[in-house]
Amino acid sequence: MVLSRFWLTIFISSIAFIVVSLFTGNSYTIDFVLNGKKDDPILISEKYIDQLPAFIKDSIAKAPDKTMLINRDTLNADTTYVYSSKTVKIYSGIQKSDGLLPTCKNTVLDLIIPLIAYLAFFCGLMELLIVSGAAEKLAKKLSPVFVKVFPSVPKNHESISYMTLNFAANFLGLDSAATPFGLKAMESLQTLNPDKDKASDAQIMFLCLHAAGLTLIPTSIIGYRAAENAANPADVMLPCIITSFIGTIAAFLIVGIRQKVNFKSATLVVALMTIIAAIVGLLMYVNQLDLVGKNFFTANLSGLMLVAIIGFTLVFSLVNEKKFTQKETTVFDTFVIGANNGLKTGITIFPYVLAMLVAISLFRNSGLFEIISNWLSFVFSQLGVSKEITDALPVAMLRPFSSGGSRGFMIDSMRTFGVDSFTGRLSSIFQCSAETTFYVIAVYFGSIKIKNTRYTLSTMLLVDLVCVITAIFVATWFF
Repeated sequence: MVLSRFWLTIFISSIAFIVVSLFTGNSYTIDFVLNGKKDDPILISEKYIDQLPAFIKDSIAKAPDKTMLINRDTLNADTTYVYSSKTVKIYSGIQKSDGLLPTCKNTVLDLIIPLIAYLAFFCGLMELLIVSGAAEKLAKKLSPVFVKVFPSVPKNHESISYMTLNFAANFLGLDSAATPFGLKAMESLQTLNPDKDKASDAQIMFLCLHAAGLTLIPTSIIGYRAAENAANPADVMLPCIITSFIGTIAAFLIVGIRQKVNFKSATLVVALMTIIAAIVGLLMYVNQLDLVGKNFFTANLSGLMLVAIIGFTLVFSLVNEKKFTQKETTVFDTFVIGANNGLKTGITIFPYVLAMLVAISLFRNSGLFEIISNWLSFVFSQLGVSKEITDALPVAMLRPFSSGGSRGFMIDSMRTFGVDSFTGRLSSIFQCSAETTFYVIAVYFGSIKIKNTRYTLSTMLLVDLVCVITAIFVATWFF
């Protein structure tokens, strides 16, 4: 219910703002909201050539392509004059994201089709894990911890192995693998859900822990920083780990208090201490490496772990091939069956993803998001928050809505303020330490057709806020 109202609010407020802007003269056209593409110039006016200043008319007349570009400084948007059919079209600024119709198209081509491919492959692997018995063995090993965190999940339930693989993939920054494992976990937890239209406690706990995004190797962030020629691309690694870890603990505590989880359990304490020890040990190892060694380690660890998971699944299936024979199937046929299930899941979640991304497209292109962002930055600056922090806030604000949009702001902040500036580093930590909340809810609950998400959205947004505050303190501490 909350998500539905929020979605409607974004849509209706954006449309109202677009219409008001058009009729008050703040916008010349709304075509870019519908048909424009990201980074395209925005048409702000159209005039007859005689209405333009003499120096612009002369410049257009002399230009071979009848086009004039004014770029007086690097802080303001370029203004371009294009003469065609007796009029001059004036463009200024660039579009923040794709318009409504290109978003519909790109959701299919750039998001859903690759996602379906990932789902098909990893769901095929998961089917092998189930039939070979590997999932059952993994669940038995981890049941003592998971039954404390998820009291409603029976011991040795298959969802435990799926959740473990999802957390592990997130931990290593393997987004392409984390989503299929997570969707399979939600599907498995749905079999235990007495009310199929309402999110269960276990599903809420899992999704909030997933969204907190505990990350050990922020490979994509390191890659972007390296592409922008950072002096040490991996220097944000430790702040990212600390911020995401605190966010995960916050998610566990917030949901756990509401669900009355027993925090005094010895099993939980031991598991938490083990995770902390593993993180500290890895950080100590990475810290003693030189720059080349750090880059090599962070670039290869995640990839090696993914290859290891695939290799283990196939080898374990081969060793236990008799289990496939007993079920009158083969390893290959089992993989195909799982891949087919992944394909069906991808088709199921498509409308949910499309609905959310189109609303976000309107929200950004209407200009409403930018106004809210600027006002918040102004308020924070009046409260004494430094400009270095407020300049990075658009990344934090957009992260729950759009990973691609916040990534664009992050790269822009690196280029504008410097990749090794405080703002550039803080933007990287913001990008790494939280999840795309609305997209995750749409995908994960959409895959099992949950209508009532209960307190999931409010909890995830609160965790996002915790991550933002933590990121600021951690960045200030380190840089």
